[in-house]
Amino acid sequence: MSKKQTQETVSYKEPLPVITEEMKREYTILVPNMLPYHFDILMDVLGQRGYKLEVLKTEGRTIIDEGLKHVHNDTCYPALCVIGQFLDALKSGKYDVDKTAVVITQSGGGCRASNYVGLIRKALKAEFPQIPVLSINFSGLEKGSGIKMDLPLILQMAYAIFYGDAIMSLYNQCKPYAKNPEGVDQVRDECVNYVRKEMVKRGYKDYKRIIGWLLEKFGAIELLPIEKVKVGIVGEIYVKYSPLANNNLEEFLYKEGCEPVVPALMDFVLYCIVNTMNDTTLYGRKPLTGFVYKIVYKIFYKIQRGIIEMFEKAGFEPPHDFEELRHGADKVIHQGVKMGEGWLIPAEMLALYESGTENIVCAQPFGCLPNHIVGKGAARAIKELHEDVNIVPIDYDPSATKVNQENRLKLMLATARDKLAERQAAKIQKEADGQSEVLAEAAITE
Repeated sequence: MSKKQTQETVSYKEPLPVITEEMKREYTILVPNMLPYHFDILMDVLGQRGYKLEVLKTEGRTIIDEGLKHVHNDTCYPALCVIGQFLDALKSGKYDVDKTAVVITQSGGGCRASNYVGLIRKALKAEFPQIPVLSINFSGLEKGSGIKMDLPLILQMAYAIFYGDAIMSLYNQCKPYAKNPEGVDQVRDECVNYVRKEMVKRGYKDYKRIIGWLLEKFGAIELLPIEKVKVGIVGEIYVKYSPLANNNLEEFLYKEGCEPVVPALMDFVLYCIVNTMNDTTLYGRKPLTGFVYKIVYKIFYKIQRGIIEMFEKAGFEPPHDFEELRHGADKVIHQGVKMGEGWLIPAEMLALYESGTENIVCAQPFGCLPNHIVGKGAARAIKELHEDVNIVPIDYDPSATKVNQENRLKLMLATARDKLAERQAAKIQKEADGQSEVLAEAAITE
């Protein structure tokens, strides 16, 4: 083979289907579901840029089986779920496949998630080669087929995440204790619709007014004076949040009479920002990049602090202070460990325990080496700091059965309920002892 022929062979690249500015209003862009109401709000933000997006909320084993037809079962489980959900939707007949695209978010870290776009293209090629695959990322991945990001759009998306996190937290704090649980669902839906309308207006930046409105709505819900087991959920970002990937973990905990405590999505955003800041000192990244991200971090952190103060004044458990998360991580692992969810997982475990949630589920894709190291691997170090922390790792993959997963959770909950019963008995005894002392003092006085 001649030198010229070699160059032509190496440089050859099959053209990829893309969406032009003229095409984007005609195309329906399918979005895999991770956080239902977060994504509904975010899709409205992107809709203002002319994109027509639809969040896929389908679930069930058929989606996993569809993914297995196109993705090896040793591949990252979240990738399999996403690809299965895309293909299931495209084969449903609901969409014009000649005017449909798909999109995936990418953090750009050293994880298989950064390769999802290539996997999705390969899976679609057999049956839907004409469908463009778009990327939402902030690290320069997929420049030719990414949704264009600018500062105003990034700020809008950040506010949307803050509001979604607030609704998620307030809902979880009210649902298990509500006198009328169905009424909590109605309040949540009302709050989501309110935020979606606000995001269309210029006033979406007035977070104190919007968060105040949300706190007022959830604060009006009548709650029963009962104590329940609190269960924190940490782990790989998609499996932690997605009902499809974690077999409706939150719903299972509700049915078991527990309060799910789910860390904010903004924690992951700030984690990614801090990693970029750390890269300048640890891994030689350009100082200018670190400086820019530091400014963004200060803006987001200031908003987070404002929201925390509002939650505390309203009597609700606030989101975790991200600076405290960072300090917590330093007790267990170096902040230079950033593969997968890196130091964020042990940091969230510690923050959950120290804020009163001692029962923790670590949801992980089976075979995800980074998250097994910082999840299962870090659990022992956390138990050395706090002996009574109750951590259970749950693996999710195509072969893991829901029954086995729920049985492991039930074992954890049995221990949690025993501890709760002991605390309640001790509290009753303490109150009884206090009353006895009061009566004894009164008798002496007489």
